Amino acid sequence: MGLACAAALAAPAPWYYWRSQIDGKRLCAQTSPGAGWTRDSAAFEGPGCQPRRRVIVVPMR
Repeated sequence: MGLACAAALAAPAPWYYWRSQIDGKRLCAQTSPGAGWTRDSAAFEGPGCQPRRRVIVVPMR
């Protein structure tokens, strides 16, 4: 039961840009594409290296 609760609270893995050390191309992925790639950005919380959408709450009068 405890394990099921922990899985329900798990967040998705963040997305990163990775840069090839061979030709400098960039790739968006949640995990390293392998040897020869270095992380090239801070973590993105949105899907596919997109920033999280901002929600604007306008209070009612």
